Amino acid sequence: MIKLLANALFMSTPLILGACGEVVAERTGMMVTAVEGIFLFGAWGGFVGAYFTKSLLLGFLAAIACGVLVALLYAVTTIHMQQNQVVMGTAVNILMTGICEFFYRVIFGTPLEPLTVKPLPVLPVPLLADIPVLGTILFRQNLITYLTWILVPAVLFLLYKTSLGLTLRSTGENPEAVDVAGIRVNRVRLLAVLFAGILGGIAGAYYSIGDIGMYTTSIISGRGWIAFAICFLGNWNPLLALGAGVVFGTSDAVGVYVKSLGSGFFPSELFTALPYILTILLTVVRRRFNAPAKLGTAYVKEH
Repeated sequence: MIKLLANALFMSTPLILGACGEVVAERTGMMVTAVEGIFLFGAWGGFVGAYFTKSLLLGFLAAIACGVLVALLYAVTTIHMQQNQVVMGTAVNILMTGICEFFYRVIFGTPLEPLTVKPLPVLPVPLLADIPVLGTILFRQNLITYLTWILVPAVLFLLYKTSLGLTLRSTGENPEAVDVAGIRVNRVRLLAVLFAGILGGIAGAYYSIGDIGMYTTSIISGRGWIAFAICFLGNWNPLLALGAGVVFGTSDAVGVYVKSLGSGFFPSELFTALPYILTILLTVVRRRFNAPAKLGTAYVKEH
């Protein structure tokens, strides 16, 4: 059980990262439906960068660059070209699936054996890691997990305790008022989407070079959409998104654990699908959403 809970926190890390980026972007009115493509390109870029440089740090930097590129493509088409956010996000996701597979074949061909890199090591926190039970669960994680748990209160403070956070939230609620105040609404939205791209790129690379140490075309398998759903289920609040992320991470860890046990009364595929089933159930059960008033709506400045 202790190992399962520790793995739950490990598996929840990329979901929380992606959800935090989504919260910031959606608070400005931008529904980043390209999150799946951002995750996938981040996973691809992180692996390629780490494989050729033999450095996980450079791999994550490459993943950030890839995430920002996808986010920039989405932002240009939805903010400046004012295309539908859902349609463009879906198109970008499909595009990234093809691009990643194509360039992986171009760079590596068809290798006879899986190409791998050494994934992120566990970094036990001195003294705290020796605490019974909690030490193993909380303080024997990798660096990205620790940074994610710091990021959540930082984003919460940014949104609710700073003037920048007020600007971000106002952009999603009343962009006309923000414009009248002399702040460029579309610039705020662009920066928020790029921030989501940074976190989404890291989250994608977490799966390829932080977890299994390799890249496959199915490595993300809808987890970007789960991060997207966590933002909704967390009511656009980073702290609630953290809780929802841990719940989904736990369901993911249970699926991995049951699959490792082999055959049983219930097929292991049922538990593998548990996070996705949970996403559907919680979304259907949830009745009230405190969504930003202009979420998904392009801003056109009146002359």
